[in-house]
Amino acid sequence: MIEGDLNCNFVLCIYDRYGKLLKILMPNSLYWDGTFNGFNMPTNDYWYTIEYRDDNGMLQQIKSHFTLKR
Repeated sequence: MIEGDLNCNFVLCIYDRYGKLLKILMPNSLYWDGTFNGFNMPTNDYWYTIEYRDDNGMLQQIKSHFTLKR
């Protein structure tokens, strides 16, 4: 769940360890349920990118990873 003061113009992409795009999240879809095509993804590490425009209108990107645990 994403909480706090959000810049409403962001795109968050979640990838598996092979780089396959699993989910694209935008301000109207603020969570990922841990599934892909209706199937639960296994406990594993996943990567994400967040792209947004900062207060100066410059495109910024954050890249990181997380572990999904079941």
